[in-house]
Amino acid sequence: MSIRKLVHFGLLSLPPILSAEEVGERWGTADREREFYQLVDLPIPKDLVIEAGAFADLPDGRLAIGTRHGDVLFVSGFDSPNPEPDYHLYASGLDEIFGLAWKDGSLFVTHSAELTKLTDTDGDGTADRYDTISDAWGYGTYHEYAFGSKFDPEGNLYVALGLSSSYRSEELFRGWAMKVTPEGKTIPIASGLRSPGGIGFNEHGALFYIESQGPWNCACSLKFVKEGGFMGHPKSYNWYPFAPNMGETPTEPNSGSTILAEMERVPELVPYAVIFPYIRMGRSLGGFEVNATSGKFGPFENQIFLGDYTQSLVVRATTEQVNGVWQGACYPFREGLSTGILNVHFTPDGNLLTGGTNRGWPVRGLKPYALERLDWTGKMPFEIERITIAPKGFNIRFTKPVDPETGADKDSYKITTFTHPYHGAYGGPEIEQTTPNVTGVTLSEDGLTATVTLDKIERGHVHEFYLDPLRDRDDGELVHTFAFYTVNEVPE
Repeated sequence: MSIRKLVHFGLLSLPPILSAEEVGERWGTADREREFYQLVDLPIPKDLVIEAGAFADLPDGRLAIGTRHGDVLFVSGFDSPNPEPDYHLYASGLDEIFGLAWKDGSLFVTHSAELTKLTDTDGDGTADRYDTISDAWGYGTYHEYAFGSKFDPEGNLYVALGLSSSYRSEELFRGWAMKVTPEGKTIPIASGLRSPGGIGFNEHGALFYIESQGPWNCACSLKFVKEGGFMGHPKSYNWYPFAPNMGETPTEPNSGSTILAEMERVPELVPYAVIFPYIRMGRSLGGFEVNATSGKFGPFENQIFLGDYTQSLVVRATTEQVNGVWQGACYPFREGLSTGILNVHFTPDGNLLTGGTNRGWPVRGLKPYALERLDWTGKMPFEIERITIAPKGFNIRFTKPVDPETGADKDSYKITTFTHPYHGAYGGPEIEQTTPNVTGVTLSEDGLTATVTLDKIERGHVHEFYLDPLRDRDDGELVHTFAFYTVNEVPE
């Protein structure tokens, strides 16, 4: 069947082809970014195809890489200043690997059809035992990816399962999140996923997954995986009879409503915690990891780093819980990578490893696959470090002290808002734009935090911050002048 017919019958979905002006930089900041974060290529031998979808540290200092071709490679030399990595094939014959976790001498691999435990029982450096830990979900089409987490403190693993297509769930538990216990029991814990790009823990240890733009999701987002929760896409409702622990099937959401209105009607519905405005902050975000490098990667400790596939870039995010609900902000970080990013991983030396491919959809990067490393140069960038909400506005923290004149000027802070419809159509517009009035600014004595008060905070809206006029105390400009905060709740 031709690609045209596959698309026509809904068996294949393709995003828009990039226009000529989109092939270049997304933000136009690559020259400034590389002053602070250099891009280092990790050479791949000509006879190897490494479309990296998962990473895991090994006890002996090597790195495990899982690929879309179903191989697991053990790699050394990846953190060297001028890397010439050594690649060793540990296992093969798996399928679209998007999760790796090491425990007690074995590697746990999440791939499309199952969670597999790999063990080298004879010590020859190659896995010779493949144990199925869980195959409690169905698998039938290319769209049905499975993404795996690292272990939580209790020894559980979590799996996020993509739908059979954007609009269908044809195999068991497609569109669900599952918990796999240390005993191998598989428990469905959340419905309503569409097309996950990764699952793991935020900087506070809570379980999140990345959701892709599409039906019921007008942009990519980070979502809290609440046990018993509904993540927003109702096509997976058909599997509730197979999940008695989840209770009754939730009420069907109304297409064309808003997320806040439907949370009143559908108590199980979990809102988007961090929305990544479409195109401006990514088109198809993938795997993520928290920076816990103790300052080796610069000023962004305990922040979430994510790769974007289509636009070949890396962004970052921060989260906080307000009135029991998760929300937070996203920020640009680094563009100009060589391929579509599927996953990222912080190395023992505190560098950020990225891996991916251009297979399946168009991407901005020019290579069919690549392994690249982002290294902090040691030079401090002037950036928006993080944004947190306050009862009457926001606290904006910076990486360097802000010049008092521009920092205390209300005109330095332009803030606008928008929301999306919550609907079953593919993607959607930004609607209900507002421009709150900045009624006051207080700059901390050390110049690192500006507290901005507004005449109104819009619940259910993304708040856009544009801070172009700000300067640091050396008259330096912000590397990136914008950020976006998703407001679900306002603190008392």
